[in-house]
Amino acid sequence: MNFYRCLICGDVYMGKEKPSNCPFCGAKDKYLADAAEWADENLSIDMLSEISKRNLEKALQLEVNNAPFYRDAMSRTKDTALQGIFKYLSKIEAEHAATVKKILKCELPQPEKGKEAATDDDMENLKAAHEREKAATAFYMKAAQEAAEPRVKKVFTALSEIETDHIALEERLLKGR
Repeated sequence: MNFYRCLICGDVYMGKEKPSNCPFCGAKDKYLADAAEWADENLSIDMLSEISKRNLEKALQLEVNNAPFYRDAMSRTKDTALQGIFKYLSKIEAEHAATVKKILKCELPQPEKGKEAATDDDMENLKAAHEREKAATAFYMKAAQEAAEPRVKKVFTALSEIETDHIALEERLLKGR
């Protein structure tokens, strides 16, 4: 067995081969390192620039809003495949919030009122999810460009890649309905 550790979320994966994505945060395999070689890059941040701090706080709130939205969508759908997809997305978004929280060294905020609620309509929830992911991707790309700290730039770049994967998944689901 081999042990890999994610350079984004820090979680450990055990398996015979490196997975194509981190099973916890969804980061691409290029962010998975041999666990023995892993170092906590969050320790390299002495102080955050104002723009990075502001963008990280916005990212944290965004992820804190999205995780319960997906949980709510999961609980409302009768489609078992969609239940699994929404559950997966909820876990990934919660892991993103935990990752950003570690950088900010803060507590998790509460979801913004109404931002966490889904509807009883699967198509509407998929459309809402698609819009959330597109907005997140655009924001993360911009935040990566603005980041002064290499660690923050890496995290925002990885998040934009992960959210891009979510967009592709949702587009496939929307076309199939």
